[in-house]
Amino acid sequence: MTRKEQIRSAYRLTGGHAGFYDGMMTYSTLPGKAICRLVWNMNGEKNLRYIERALSGIPEDFAGKLLEVPVGTGVLTMPVYRELPDADITCLDYSADMMNAAKRKAEAAGIRNVTFRQGDVGALPFEDGTFDIVLSMNGFHAFPDKEAAYRETLRVLKPGGTFCGCFYVEGGCRRTDWFVRHLYVPKGFFTPPFETEESLRTRLRSLYREAEVTMTEGMGCFCCRK
Repeated sequence: MTRKEQIRSAYRLTGGHAGFYDGMMTYSTLPGKAICRLVWNMNGEKNLRYIERALSGIPEDFAGKLLEVPVGTGVLTMPVYRELPDADITCLDYSADMMNAAKRKAEAAGIRNVTFRQGDVGALPFEDGTFDIVLSMNGFHAFPDKEAAYRETLRVLKPGGTFCGCFYVEGGCRRTDWFVRHLYVPKGFFTPPFETEESLRTRLRSLYREAEVTMTEGMGCFCCRK
């Protein structure tokens, strides 16, 4: 199964039965599609594009050690992990509710090689250089201590390892910026300060040997090599 097929599998698995969050992440329900269009200026093609870019650092035959932080509900990644039976995967989240939702998806998909841990990205409970890949999907825009998050994700990555994922980047879509400023921040969903495309590229290139940043509307996707 190709990566695009894995992502589409997440869309099919949720279908009309998805909760609000999963429906928005997968562009699979009427409310989810409405939020994607209104807030993020994204249709199904753009939604698929940014997710595919965010996951591009994970080889389709990956068999090493991977950390996902935060795992959220696991809606985008469990279909990927199902196709990586030889990988050693750890999923961490601060929210027990989010993590339990991801656990249920893993159990329903028959995934046996994923370990779940509750924890803080600003103080990861792992030794230096533990993981071949660190994946962070839609997390950094919510982390209150972003400096610690950048430092810790770099620390637990092996030399030559990959840091990849995505999050909201200011300046990519004026409509999204307005909603983030007037709704997402006041409600506590997102926590400033936010990266711009230029600041994100500069930061990642200062931390990593290689760093690629691409934008889809207000979502910045990155793939770095330590």
